[in-house]
Amino acid sequence: MLQERRLNTQGEQYVVGPTGTPLTLHDLPPANTDRWVIRRKAEVVAAVRGGLISLEDALARYRLTAEEFLAWQKAIDKWGMQGLRTTRIQHYGRGA
Repeated sequence: MLQERRLNTQGEQYVVGPTGTPLTLHDLPPANTDRWVIRRKAEVVAAVRGGLISLEDALARYRLTAEEFLAWQKAIDKWGMQGLRTTRIQHYGRGA
């Protein structure tokens, strides 16, 4: 299904971001982002889903693997933005 192209008052294409506000290419996280907080991950997913940036461009720009991006997308679908929260992996059975 082809999405309607949305333009802001400056003529920039935008999608609705994860917080409900317009998200343009200029609003996306910088290409050199190393610290991926929940909001930034959700913005990239929203931008790809809305057609603002292609999946291939997002993977290259942010040095992500397809598996990593798809995990973000799946987490949002299943648990919402809070599904993007990273936690330390617990190791069970060590030292026993």
